[in-house]
Amino acid sequence: MTERLADIAARIEGIQQLGAVVNAMKGIAAARAQMARGELGAVDSYARDIALALAQMLGTKSAGQPAATGQTCVLMFTAEQGFAGAFSERLLNSLTPPPDALFLIGTRGLSVAASRKITPDWHAAMPSHSAGIPKLADTITKAIYHAVALGRISQLDVVYTLWQAGRAVLSRQRLFPIDPVALPEPAGPLPLMQLPRAALIDDLGQQYFHAQVCKAALHAFAAENEARMRAMTSAASQIAHELEGFQATLRRVRQEAITAEIIELGTGASAKLT
Repeated sequence: MTERLADIAARIEGIQQLGAVVNAMKGIAAARAQMARGELGAVDSYARDIALALAQMLGTKSAGQPAATGQTCVLMFTAEQGFAGAFSERLLNSLTPPPDALFLIGTRGLSVAASRKITPDWHAAMPSHSAGIPKLADTITKAIYHAVALGRISQLDVVYTLWQAGRAVLSRQRLFPIDPVALPEPAGPLPLMQLPRAALIDDLGQQYFHAQVCKAALHAFAAENEARMRAMTSAASQIAHELEGFQATLRRVRQEAITAEIIELGTGASAKLT
Protein backbone atom coordinates (compact mmCIF):
# COMPACT_ATOMS: atom_id res chain seq x y z
CA MET A 1 0.00 0.00 0.00
CA THR A 2 2.85 2.36 0.93
CA GLU A 3 4.52 1.72 -2.43
CA ARG A 4 1.27 2.44 -4.26
CA LEU A 5 0.85 5.73 -2.37
CA ALA A 6 4.40 6.73 -3.31
CA ASP A 7 3.80 5.89 -6.98
CA ILE A 8 0.61 7.95 -7.11
CA ALA A 9 2.27 10.88 -5.30
CA ALA A 10 5.18 10.77 -7.77
CA ARG A 11 2.76 10.74 -10.69
CA ILE A 12 0.92 13.74 -9.27
CA GLU A 13 4.20 15.63 -8.86
CA GLY A 14 5.15 14.86 -12.47
CA ILE A 15 1.78 16.07 -13.76
CA GLN A 16 2.09 19.27 -11.72
CA GLN A 17 5.53 19.93 -13.21
CA LEU A 18 4.17 19.34 -16.71
CA GLY A 19 1.33 21.74 -15.95
CA ALA A 20 3.84 24.41 -14.91
CA VAL A 21 5.70 23.99 -18.22
CA VAL A 22 2.46 24.17 -20.21
CA ASN A 23 1.35 27.31 -18.35
CA ALA A 24 4.75 28.92 -19.01
CA MET A 25 4.51 28.15 -22.73
CA LYS A 26 0.97 29.50 -22.77
CA GLY A 27 2.13 32.72 -21.09
CA ILE A 28 4.97 33.23 -23.58
CA ALA A 29 2.65 32.61 -26.54
CA ALA A 30 0.06 35.00 -25.09
CA ALA A 31 2.64 37.77 -24.62
CA ARG A 32 3.96 37.37 -28.18
CA ALA A 33 0.46 37.23 -29.68
CA GLN A 34 -0.60 40.35 -27.77
CA MET A 35 2.46 42.28 -28.95
CA ALA A 36 1.90 41.18 -32.55
CA ARG A 37 -1.78 42.15 -32.39
CA GLY A 38 -0.78 45.62 -31.29
CA GLU A 39 1.53 45.97 -34.30
CA LEU A 40 -0.78 44.52 -36.95
CA GLY A 41 -2.80 47.71 -37.30
CA ALA A 42 0.29 49.78 -38.15
CA VAL A 43 1.67 47.22 -40.62
CA ASP A 44 -1.71 46.75 -42.32
CA SER A 45 -2.13 50.52 -42.59
CA TYR A 46 1.36 50.95 -44.07
CA ALA A 47 0.76 48.18 -46.63
CA ARG A 48 -2.60 49.73 -47.54
CA ASP A 49 -1.07 53.21 -48.03
CA ILE A 50 1.68 51.85 -50.29
CA ALA A 51 -0.93 49.88 -52.27
CA LEU A 52 -3.06 53.02 -52.68
CA ALA A 53 -0.07 55.08 -53.85
CA LEU A 54 0.84 52.38 -56.38
CA ALA A 55 -2.77 52.21 -57.58
CA GLN A 56 -2.75 55.98 -58.18
CA MET A 57 0.41 55.70 -60.23
CA LEU A 58 -0.90 52.78 -62.29
CA GLY A 59 -4.26 54.45 -62.89
CA THR A 60 -7.34 52.48 -64.00
CA LYS A 61 -7.40 48.81 -62.99
CA SER A 62 -7.14 46.10 -65.57
CA ALA A 63 -10.02 43.68 -65.96
CA GLY A 64 -8.48 40.63 -64.30
CA GLN A 65 -5.60 38.89 -62.59
CA PRO A 66 -2.35 38.45 -64.52
CA ALA A 67 -2.25 35.23 -66.50
CA ALA A 68 -0.60 32.30 -64.73
CA THR A 69 2.42 31.58 -66.95
CA GLY A 70 5.98 30.53 -66.32
CA GLN A 71 7.61 29.28 -63.13
CA THR A 72 5.26 29.57 -60.14
CA CYS A 73 6.79 30.02 -56.70
CA VAL A 74 5.01 29.90 -53.34
CA LEU A 75 6.29 31.81 -50.32
CA MET A 76 4.82 29.97 -47.32
CA PHE A 77 4.91 30.99 -43.65
CA THR A 78 4.69 27.91 -41.41
CA ALA A 79 5.29 27.44 -37.67
CA GLU A 80 8.68 28.14 -36.17
CA GLN A 81 8.10 25.97 -33.09
CA GLY A 82 5.96 22.99 -32.14
CA PHE A 83 2.94 22.67 -29.85
CA ALA A 84 0.74 24.70 -32.21
CA GLY A 85 -1.62 21.96 -33.31
CA ALA A 86 -1.86 21.30 -37.05
CA PHE A 87 -0.69 24.83 -37.93
CA SER A 88 1.97 23.78 -40.47
CA GLU A 89 0.07 20.73 -41.70
CA ARG A 90 -2.89 22.82 -42.88
CA LEU A 91 -0.58 25.11 -44.83
CA LEU A 92 1.28 22.28 -46.52
CA ASN A 93 -2.02 20.57 -47.36
CA SER A 94 -2.87 23.63 -49.49
CA LEU A 95 0.04 23.00 -51.87
CA THR A 96 -2.13 21.53 -54.60
CA PRO A 97 -0.98 21.49 -57.29
CA PRO A 98 2.66 21.58 -56.15
CA PRO A 99 4.42 24.81 -57.17
CA ASP A 100 7.53 24.90 -59.33
CA ALA A 101 9.45 26.40 -56.39
CA LEU A 102 8.81 26.70 -52.65
CA PHE A 103 10.26 29.30 -50.31
CA LEU A 104 9.40 28.07 -46.82
CA ILE A 105 9.62 30.05 -43.59
CA GLY A 106 9.53 28.29 -40.21
CA THR A 107 11.73 25.61 -38.64
CA ARG A 108 8.88 23.40 -37.45
CA GLY A 109 7.22 23.67 -40.85
CA LEU A 110 10.50 22.61 -42.49
CA SER A 111 10.50 19.47 -40.32
CA VAL A 112 6.90 18.67 -41.23
CA ALA A 113 7.69 19.23 -44.93
CA ALA A 114 10.66 16.85 -44.69
CA SER A 115 8.40 14.16 -43.23
CA ARG A 116 6.26 14.54 -46.35
CA LYS A 117 9.33 14.41 -48.61
CA ILE A 118 8.86 18.07 -49.58
CA THR A 119 12.16 19.89 -50.06
CA PRO A 120 11.88 23.69 -50.30
CA ASP A 121 14.12 25.56 -52.70
CA TRP A 122 14.92 28.07 -49.97
CA HIS A 123 14.01 28.36 -46.30
CA ALA A 124 14.52 30.60 -43.29
CA ALA A 125 13.53 30.66 -39.64
CA MET A 126 10.84 32.90 -38.19
CA PRO A 127 12.17 35.35 -35.58
CA SER A 128 11.40 34.70 -31.93
CA HIS A 129 10.02 38.24 -31.53
CA SER A 130 7.95 40.42 -33.83
CA ALA A 131 10.68 43.07 -33.87
CA GLY A 132 12.66 40.76 -36.14
CA ILE A 133 9.98 40.70 -38.86
CA PRO A 134 11.35 43.62 -40.96
CA LYS A 135 14.82 42.02 -41.08
CA LEU A 136 13.25 38.72 -42.13
CA ALA A 137 11.30 40.53 -44.87
CA ASP A 138 14.58 42.05 -46.14
CA THR A 139 16.14 38.59 -46.30
CA ILE A 140 13.13 37.13 -48.11
CA THR A 141 12.93 39.92 -50.70
CA LYS A 142 16.64 39.64 -51.48
CA ALA A 143 16.32 35.87 -51.99
CA ILE A 144 13.29 36.31 -54.23
CA TYR A 145 14.85 39.10 -56.31
CA HIS A 146 17.91 36.90 -56.79
CA ALA A 147 15.73 33.99 -57.98
CA VAL A 148 13.84 36.31 -60.34
CA ALA A 149 17.12 37.64 -61.76
CA LEU A 150 18.22 34.06 -62.44
CA GLY A 151 14.95 33.36 -64.25
CA ARG A 152 13.81 30.76 -61.70
CA ILE A 153 10.62 32.65 -60.81
CA SER A 154 8.16 34.42 -63.05
CA GLN A 155 5.28 34.66 -60.57
CA LEU A 156 4.99 34.44 -56.80
CA ASP A 157 2.13 33.73 -54.38
CA VAL A 158 2.34 34.15 -50.62
CA VAL A 159 0.49 31.69 -48.38
CA TYR A 160 0.07 32.39 -44.67
CA THR A 161 -2.38 32.08 -41.79
CA LEU A 162 -4.67 34.80 -40.49
CA TRP A 163 -6.30 34.58 -37.07
CA GLN A 164 -9.90 35.71 -37.45
CA ALA A 165 -12.83 35.30 -35.06
CA GLY A 166 -10.83 32.92 -32.90
CA ARG A 167 -9.78 30.53 -35.64
CA ALA A 168 -7.03 30.04 -38.22
CA VAL A 169 -7.84 31.11 -41.79
CA LEU A 170 -5.50 30.40 -44.71
CA SER A 171 -4.77 33.28 -47.08
CA ARG A 172 -3.21 33.15 -50.54
CA GLN A 173 -2.24 36.31 -52.40
CA ARG A 174 -0.44 37.05 -55.67
CA LEU A 175 2.65 39.15 -55.00
CA PHE A 176 4.44 39.05 -58.32
CA PRO A 177 3.54 40.19 -60.90
CA ILE A 178 1.37 42.70 -59.07
CA ASP A 179 -2.31 42.03 -59.59
CA PRO A 180 -4.03 45.41 -60.29
CA VAL A 181 -7.36 43.92 -59.14
CA ALA A 182 -5.87 43.39 -55.66
CA LEU A 183 -5.01 47.10 -55.38
CA PRO A 184 -7.49 49.60 -53.90
CA GLU A 185 -9.43 51.94 -56.14
CA PRO A 186 -7.29 55.01 -56.99
CA ALA A 187 -8.72 58.13 -55.39
CA GLY A 188 -8.20 61.78 -56.33
CA PRO A 189 -5.86 63.37 -58.84
CA LEU A 190 -2.22 62.43 -59.19
CA PRO A 191 0.03 64.21 -56.70
CA LEU A 192 2.82 66.54 -57.79
CA MET A 193 5.81 64.36 -58.73
CA GLN A 194 9.50 65.25 -58.80
CA LEU A 195 10.56 61.86 -60.16
CA PRO A 196 9.89 60.25 -63.53
CA ARG A 197 6.68 58.26 -63.34
CA ALA A 198 8.35 54.98 -64.39
CA ALA A 199 11.02 55.32 -61.68
CA LEU A 200 8.38 56.13 -59.06
CA ILE A 201 6.25 53.12 -60.05
CA ASP A 202 9.32 50.88 -59.85
CA ASP A 203 10.19 52.21 -56.38
CA LEU A 204 6.60 51.90 -55.15
CA GLY A 205 6.46 48.36 -56.54
CA GLN A 206 9.47 47.35 -54.46
CA GLN A 207 8.02 49.01 -51.35
CA TYR A 208 4.66 47.33 -52.00
CA PHE A 209 6.34 43.93 -52.25
CA HIS A 210 8.31 44.47 -49.02
CA ALA A 211 5.22 45.75 -47.19
CA GLN A 212 3.14 42.75 -48.25
CA VAL A 213 5.86 40.34 -47.10
CA CYS A 214 6.05 42.15 -43.72
CA LYS A 215 2.26 41.99 -43.43
CA ALA A 216 2.12 38.26 -44.20
CA ALA A 217 5.00 37.49 -41.83
CA LEU A 218 3.48 39.42 -38.93
CA HIS A 219 0.04 37.88 -39.41
CA ALA A 220 1.67 34.44 -39.54
CA PHE A 221 3.67 35.20 -36.37
CA ALA A 222 0.54 36.30 -34.52
CA ALA A 223 -1.51 33.35 -35.78
CA GLU A 224 1.14 30.80 -34.76
CA ASN A 225 1.21 32.13 -31.21
CA GLU A 226 -2.58 32.29 -31.05
CA ALA A 227 -2.69 28.64 -32.18
CA ARG A 228 -0.07 27.68 -29.59
CA MET A 229 -1.96 29.51 -26.87
CA ARG A 230 -5.14 27.60 -27.78
CA ALA A 231 -3.25 24.28 -27.87
CA MET A 232 -1.69 24.97 -24.47
CA THR A 233 -5.07 25.96 -23.03
CA SER A 234 -6.46 22.63 -24.18
CA ALA A 235 -3.44 20.79 -22.75
CA ALA A 236 -3.78 22.62 -19.43
CA SER A 237 -7.44 21.56 -19.20
CA GLN A 238 -6.48 17.94 -19.88
CA ILE A 239 -3.71 18.09 -17.28
CA ALA A 240 -6.09 19.56 -14.70
CA HIS A 241 -8.56 16.75 -15.42
CA GLU A 242 -5.89 14.06 -15.03
CA LEU A 243 -4.54 15.72 -11.87
CA GLU A 244 -8.00 15.75 -10.34
CA GLY A 245 -8.36 12.03 -11.12
CA PHE A 246 -5.02 11.10 -9.54
CA GLN A 247 -5.72 13.24 -6.47
CA ALA A 248 -9.04 11.44 -6.02
CA THR A 249 -7.22 8.11 -6.37
CA LEU A 250 -4.65 9.24 -3.79
CA ARG A 251 -7.40 10.14 -1.32
CA ARG A 252 -9.10 6.80 -1.85
CA VAL A 253 -5.87 4.82 -1.40
CA ARG A 254 -5.04 6.77 1.74
CA GLN A 255 -8.51 6.04 3.11
CA GLU A 256 -8.06 2.36 2.29
CA ALA A 257 -4.71 2.38 4.09
CA ILE A 258 -6.24 4.01 7.18
CA THR A 259 -9.14 1.55 7.14
CA ALA A 260 -6.73 -1.38 6.82
CA GLU A 261 -4.69 -0.12 9.79
CA ILE A 262 -7.82 0.31 11.90
CA ILE A 263 -8.98 -3.22 11.05
CA GLU A 264 -5.52 -4.57 11.84
CA LEU A 265 -5.46 -2.79 15.20
CA GLY A 266 -8.99 -3.96 15.99
CA THR A 267 -8.12 -7.55 15.07
CA GLY A 268 -5.01 -7.43 17.26
CA ALA A 269 -6.94 -6.07 20.24
CA SER A 270 -9.63 -8.77 19.89
CA ALA A 271 -7.01 -11.49 19.76
CA LYS A 272 -5.46 -10.27 23.02
CA LEU A 273 -8.86 -10.25 24.78
CA THR A 274 -9.56 -13.82 23.80
